[in-house]
Amino acid sequence: MAESRRRGLEGVLAKRLVSVYEPGRRSKNWIKVKHQLMQEVLIGGWQPGKGRRADTIGALLLGIPGPRGLDYVGKVGTGFNREILEDLLPRLRTLERETSPFAEDPPARETKDAHWVTPELVGEVAFTEWTRDGRLRHPTWRGLRLDTSPAEVVRES
Repeated sequence: MAESRRRGLEGVLAKRLVSVYEPGRRSKNWIKVKHQLMQEVLIGGWQPGKGRRADTIGALLLGIPGPRGLDYVGKVGTGFNREILEDLLPRLRTLERETSPFAEDPPARETKDAHWVTPELVGEVAFTEWTRDGRLRHPTWRGLRLDTSPAEVVRES
């Protein structure tokens, strides 16, 4: 893994020595192990869920403070369980506001039906890399960071 990271690769493929490649199929004998980075973020909004999550949060809209204000870095819709969602929703409702807290408006296609909030809640996400346009690739929610103030959030990698 260390050599894979040093070379800037996505991760490594681990397989059982006796296994064979099965074209077009996934096998439990071959697994991809990806590098993950962690980042503290501020929640700037949320989108309602659909289907089983219609009564709660579908995705959180995330930001990191930058020189011009809060920079939009993407959204996260995975890593939640029912207990986390039931804890987050009332917290977000108390912070609701009319306008986006981001320095520049995020892309409309990524913020449809957004509920904007004052960015006071700090969370943590795991992700694979930064995209060229400054977005988190494959973010997964890890939880609130009640031990971190919004002023302490910086881009970590």
